[in-house]
Amino acid sequence: MVKSKKYDYLIVGAGLYGATVANKLKENGKKVLVIDKRPNIAGNVYTEDIEGIHVHKYGAHIFHTDYKDVWDYVNSFVEFNRFTNSPIARIGNEVYNMPFNMNTFSKLWSDVITPEDAKRHIDEEKQELNGKEPENLEEQAISLVGRTIYEKLVKGYTEKQWNRDCTELPSFIIKRLPVRFTYDNNYFNDKYQGIPIGGYTKLVEAMLDGIEVKLNTDYFSNREVFNEMAEKIVYTGMLDEYFDFKLGRLEYRSLKFDTKIYDVENYQGNAVVNYTGHEQEYTRVIEHKHFDSTNVSDKTVVTYEYPDDWDPSKEAYYVINDEKNNKLADEYRKLSKNEKNVIFGGRLADYKYYDMDDVIKEAFRCVKEELKK
Repeated sequence: MVKSKKYDYLIVGAGLYGATVANKLKENGKKVLVIDKRPNIAGNVYTEDIEGIHVHKYGAHIFHTDYKDVWDYVNSFVEFNRFTNSPIARIGNEVYNMPFNMNTFSKLWSDVITPEDAKRHIDEEKQELNGKEPENLEEQAISLVGRTIYEKLVKGYTEKQWNRDCTELPSFIIKRLPVRFTYDNNYFNDKYQGIPIGGYTKLVEAMLDGIEVKLNTDYFSNREVFNEMAEKIVYTGMLDEYFDFKLGRLEYRSLKFDTKIYDVENYQGNAVVNYTGHEQEYTRVIEHKHFDSTNVSDKTVVTYEYPDDWDPSKEAYYVINDEKNNKLADEYRKLSKNEKNVIFGGRLADYKYYDMDDVIKEAFRCVKEELKK
């Protein structure tokens, strides 16, 4: 039984959203308790040390943002390195630079030297649709980048990710594809980019410094008691679970990770390699050593990432923003407005995909609104 104790805020979830809200509320004199059902803080950005290497346990996370206030905020806790995300794509024995740029195009087509050469190829291939409005993801991708890029670098990866043929996926999933007519392999356009030196767990530990945290603690196992402990609840868990799934379950995609230690210093020469063909079931391979120069080891840690169908026994990684799920999420959001002392926020509670900087920005907004009351 959890002892009864009065707090201003009980925060359910010790991920980036919960940790930011907790930190800003404490900064403003509020008494806060953070609980999390996992045995560790930091949610999906949790990093653990294996063989002296900071391993991203729940998939690769590269912090990038154009928000100077967010960048200054995270750097006030820990120092970030200058990591630049430059993934490569592999299909069979062919390797291409990502995002799609002049290095990619010049390898795809032997006569591409200038941006105009690349544009000519892409524009010619886009004519395949002959002005037809795209009706599925395949047609949408071809309308954006042509068939060659679609077949080699989009089709297989996407079908593995969603476990459906591209012709069966709605066109809106790919609203745009990054195409750059420069020889620049930097995946993100944001002004600021990097990874916390020492890993993300170190960042979240600093954010939660001086705040009471209870791990291995499931909010739903003692919900009434927890609700009595604080004036307000900040809930970052699954939106439908809060309401006991009474309108039905929202759907997600999940992931499986197979992490291996290899007796070599450098396994693949890059932090992230995407596998865009069907010859491998995994979508990407992460070599964690390359994220941080402080990862010094004569071994290396490599994670194979597999898309997975989700069920309630698995971690929910990606929301499925199709018409059916969006409609159901809207119905749950209407219910959430009736919860006067509960604040819903973060990826799962909002049923929305967020980059890490947007999570923190939303947490800033949440606290600002709260402090006005």
